[in-house]
Amino acid sequence: MSATDTASVSIQPATLADIPTIIQLAEATWEPTYRFIISKEQIDYMYRVIYTPASLERQMTTEGHVFLLLRTDGHPAGYASFSRLPASTVGGFKLHKIYVLPSQQGQHLGQQMVLAVEEAVRAAGGHALELNVNRYNPAISFYERQGFQQHREEDVAIGPYWMNDYVMRKELR
Repeated sequence: MSATDTASVSIQPATLADIPTIIQLAEATWEPTYRFIISKEQIDYMYRVIYTPASLERQMTTEGHVFLLLRTDGHPAGYASFSRLPASTVGGFKLHKIYVLPSQQGQHLGQQMVLAVEEAVRAAGGHALELNVNRYNPAISFYERQGFQQHREEDVAIGPYWMNDYVMRKELR
């Protein structure tokens, strides 16, 4: 019996009031996720750009990102965010973020988060989900197990730094 068999798991839409919780989760997941992939300076810079309260509020209100919060036994354990791609990609959505606390990984919670995002995207009329993942991120194999396939390579400038990514895509049926 795994820990998720006994834990109560819920995934709910986040609100502006959840921004402090998202920041706490980001503080616990960001550095362990990227420390072997990019420099500490780049990690710190990107974190300051993406995870300020004002930036998260803008993502939720202006940029149309939907955030989902994962809780196990009532405690925050992860989050995801997604949004509709530009109109030129009819029915396409982008998974921007998906993070699970390191202490909670390996319990299929990430898989549950992906399924929740896919369900929400389908409910919004979407038929494809894309994501960017650093070419050196071990999470590539996780995404492949969830049915994503490498679609193209993309280099993304973030301030003075570059993210060398794969764009992975999954057709939703």
